[in-house]
Amino acid sequence: MKLFETYIVRRVGMMFLVALLPVLAIIWTTQVLQRINLVTDSGQSIGSFATLATLILPTIIPVVLPFALVIGITQTLTAMNTDSELTVMEAAGARRSIIIRPIMILAMAISVFSFVVGNVVEPKARVAAREMVAEAYADLLSTVIEEKNFRRIEDGLYVQITQRLSGRILKGLFVVDSRDPAFDLIYYAKEGAVDPSGTSLLMRDGEVHRKTPDGNVSVINFDSYSFDLSDMTQSRGQATLRASDRGLGFLLNPDPNDADYKAKPGGYRAELHRRLTDWALPAIFALISLVIAGDARSHREARLHPMVSALTIAFALRWANFYAVNQIENAPSFVGVLYAVNIGAALIAIALLFRNRKMSMPASIRNRFSNWRQKIQDRMPIAPDNSNGGGV
Repeated sequence: MKLFETYIVRRVGMMFLVALLPVLAIIWTTQVLQRINLVTDSGQSIGSFATLATLILPTIIPVVLPFALVIGITQTLTAMNTDSELTVMEAAGARRSIIIRPIMILAMAISVFSFVVGNVVEPKARVAAREMVAEAYADLLSTVIEEKNFRRIEDGLYVQITQRLSGRILKGLFVVDSRDPAFDLIYYAKEGAVDPSGTSLLMRDGEVHRKTPDGNVSVINFDSYSFDLSDMTQSRGQATLRASDRGLGFLLNPDPNDADYKAKPGGYRAELHRRLTDWALPAIFALISLVIAGDARSHREARLHPMVSALTIAFALRWANFYAVNQIENAPSFVGVLYAVNIGAALIAIALLFRNRKMSMPASIRNRFSNWRQKIQDRMPIAPDNSNGGGV
């Protein structure tokens, strides 16, 4: 790679990282804070929470990469135009490829990285995160409930124990179950134990209060009572894999006997085509950015900032991809729409680059913008010229 091309790659790469890291940190923080309940509800350590936070990172990297690249390219080329570097290159007869080639090499490298993260790293990270959460809730009473502390197991179910002994024996059990809107149940038992499978809680020497919405209360004493935990432990102790958790190999050739695939085959189809198109967005966005900002322009020319124009088109293209993917689940015909949007955008950008066409405002809008700017300048007061020091 030539010296000047290396210079461009270095500047674009630095600006790309400057845009990527803060945005990535903000989005990552918001996603992590949404899962803080793993610590508060399940009694997990801060180390487990840090591990889960790390597993979330691969899911947001492919989303941020294309937009950070747009900012890096447009900001760098705008700065080079302001410093007259692009003007000097054009006046010296340099080909436009001296700018296009290094930027597209960087964009293709980022696209390949996005493909690896989205199709290899992200599915494994999602599965590991689901298994970690499932294990955290697998044995509710043995690992979650602290002594002398009310803890919510799920909506409408609260448990407190006075003391935990060896052999899964619990002293001073107090259970509040209001999951059924027809009545509320309050259990108290002097002693209890969780069976080895974790599917039931056997309470001894206690009583249960049953309260209906009209205020009637019935009290039943019992010597032995079994409280069913199977629904909670099965739903929380097993990691259910979705389409977004599957590897590319499974999406290309799904197991017809898989329960989730049989329930939502359209979701797997949509996820497959999303994976096959999202990774190319950095390269497509780079082409769009080059068309908008990759040429020398006069400072007097009326136009929006190239970053604003490029990001507007990038967001519109990203929204079109998102809409098409959502429609594929129920309408397979949108598969063609998804590929047509991306291929069409890339071909239009390539055609404009090869024809050395410049993207600019329509003449009517440009003239109107110039008239507004001139009116604002006419209304601004003009400072007196004191350069002669008042002499005659």
